[in-house]
Amino acid sequence: MSNPDELLVAICTMVESEHSNQMSLTVVVGGAVITGRLAPESVWRRRVSEVLKDSDRLGPFSEVFTAAPPEYLPDSGEPPTHLHFHLARILQGTVGIPETGGMYRVAIRDVSAWTVGDFSYSDQ
Repeated sequence: MSNPDELLVAICTMVESEHSNQMSLTVVVGGAVITGRLAPESVWRRRVSEVLKDSDRLGPFSEVFTAAPPEYLPDSGEPPTHLHFHLARILQGTVGIPETGGMYRVAIRDVSAWTVGDFSYSDQ
């Protein structure tokens, strides 16, 4: 979307301001379907940093996520520009990648469709 959806921006603003990670959302971005829970940017950055820090090869990159302050600051008066997903999967056919859920950052302006809720598939 060239003009970000106001409802989506409002949802993201609430997640950021209340530091909640319980809002499930599914978005379509560039034809990909991403489903998972939203997290405040600061929480998302901290979690990505922790995962990277535990890696022998990727450990040095962990500082990139904690060195700078979050781009969105609730008191700035500016709306958030990105959604931060955790426990998220890219849906491909009947499979969610990765199965355990990953950490994704999505520009709100790139979301072409969305719905509240976390989609999952079942063989039943």
